[in-house]
Amino acid sequence: MSDSARRDAASGTALFSRVPRELVHKTAPDEVLLTGWRQEAEDHFVVTASWPEQHSFYVPVAGARDPLLAAESVRQAIPLLCHGAYGVPQGHRQIWDHFACALHPDALSADEGPATIELDVSCSDVRRRGSRLAAMTMQVRLMRDGACMGVAHARFTNQPPAIYQRLRGEYADLEAAVSRTIPLAPPISPKQVQRSRFRDVVLSPTNTAQVSQLRVDLAHPVLFDHPVDHAPGMLLLEAARQATHAVAHPHDVVLTGMDCAFSHYAELDAPCWIETSALGDELMGRLAVQVVARQFGREVFSALITAEHTVRT
Repeated sequence: MSDSARRDAASGTALFSRVPRELVHKTAPDEVLLTGWRQEAEDHFVVTASWPEQHSFYVPVAGARDPLLAAESVRQAIPLLCHGAYGVPQGHRQIWDHFACALHPDALSADEGPATIELDVSCSDVRRRGSRLAAMTMQVRLMRDGACMGVAHARFTNQPPAIYQRLRGEYADLEAAVSRTIPLAPPISPKQVQRSRFRDVVLSPTNTAQVSQLRVDLAHPVLFDHPVDHAPGMLLLEAARQATHAVAHPHDVVLTGMDCAFSHYAELDAPCWIETSALGDELMGRLAVQVVARQFGREVFSALITAEHTVRT
């Protein structure tokens, strides 16, 4: 246990000024959103988070906090509880199969100062191989000031290094995988995807309006906080979000829902194509967009994104 932490063994509570970065698989301390966790009952936990007023990448959109802060908070809660509550050793990989969230747009209002968030986490379908954790599902309620701001669902597997190496095959050599990364494609206009900087754009235009190329910028300090041998899940979520903004452009929208399936790794050595289909502008200002990522002629990721139009002020 880090010197920066206090732990009550009887209650299963761990409190930090900030969770040690290795427990959430981050390198930069400023990228850690979680501040602690406690066990409420068997397979039931509360994880605390602090969302900064200003973040270098997850910035407010149309007066609302970035909804991907919720996704990143859940992502960080996965290794935190795996290591802290389920005895998973460092070096094991937690691999998403499915992620979904639904958020109340009013609860994302960007008030001054950091936002204190609680993640009420119920774990189910906990599978083990021998003594080690093999897979699990997390159901999460995101709470702010005692009110539910949304819910999330994550299903993932947990793989020890030896099995991960076998699964990755020729891509298991991190240095070799990174060395084969294709050149960075030019970005589309940041305004099309509600971004202010070119470096934060993860889509590149093609000759087809509904198809973009995924931009894999290994130098991005947030999306590639540490070396990885494939495109991270958060990069694919960001691509789906930006594709939705591109569909809505020039109107402002705030994401309120994501339902995502991860079927294959998105590799670094070949183009990954992001295909976007608007499913219609629904009543009450809602937008639904289907996003599919394809590589080597197969689907590697899919997402159904819902968003709500906002009024410019």
